[in-house]
Amino acid sequence: MINTSRPRRSVLYMPGANTRALEKAKSLPADSLILDLEDAVAPDAKAQARENIRAALVTGFGHREAVVRINGLNTQWGLDDLKAFADTKADAILLPKVESASQIWEVASRLKQFNPASTMKIWAMIETPLAILKLPEIASSHPMLEALVLGTSDLVKDLHARHTPSRVETQTALSLSVLAARAHQLCVLDGVHLSLDDEDGLRQSCIQGRDMGFDGKTLIHPSQIALANQIFGPSLEEIDEARQRITAYEAAISSGAGIAVLNGKLVEELHIQDAKRILALANAIEAFLKTN
Repeated sequence: MINTSRPRRSVLYMPGANTRALEKAKSLPADSLILDLEDAVAPDAKAQARENIRAALVTGFGHREAVVRINGLNTQWGLDDLKAFADTKADAILLPKVESASQIWEVASRLKQFNPASTMKIWAMIETPLAILKLPEIASSHPMLEALVLGTSDLVKDLHARHTPSRVETQTALSLSVLAARAHQLCVLDGVHLSLDDEDGLRQSCIQGRDMGFDGKTLIHPSQIALANQIFGPSLEEIDEARQRITAYEAAISSGAGIAVLNGKLVEELHIQDAKRILALANAIEAFLKTN
């Protein structure tokens, strides 16, 4: 089930082979870090990258959530990756190229053999056409599953599509992923924006992802963190309106009415649920900033 006390506005991929990057991550304003052993690490560097990440996790990353993306269990490195991080301070294991519920169950079963922390979760990369078609099965697979992470670069490649500013090529997959996540109370994270010198494009991508319902965005460079934090976090206006909705609704209920009117708009129970979600997110962000 999604952890509502933890914001995941910005989720930064960090290559496990780069010790300087791992050290720098401890001071970055990202909500979460994906410490990568898969795509970002060459085959001959995977063993050393594994040790680098284990060493970094000893001291931890402060308030930042630490998620290790392992290699698939069908590779020569996957099982060793899983065993190496089961007893560490990693918050979750991110499994690449998930296409079935059985993959999640296998990771959960293997983890249990290695005595992981009771708080450890599993995240699933959704990055292939088959994964999109199997979303209901994957999202409902196991209690340890906490988040779906969109791998839109791989998805576009497999679709034989082209990256466009509107992301029309992935909109169906994005929407289905949000639907599956919400149906099963999972966190869902948008895919990366590949152009580092395209702030306008990043902004539009973040706005689109936020409006579609994503909890945050995966990122490939620290320069993208501030914008993701800004867009996926509630604005001061949204926080103020949420408080006003709750006050107006509570006053209406006290007077015997079932709905309230605020600034000419009806306020019902469904609006109060969303207002409470916004305030919970704002409080979680404030708490994280105090520990940064």
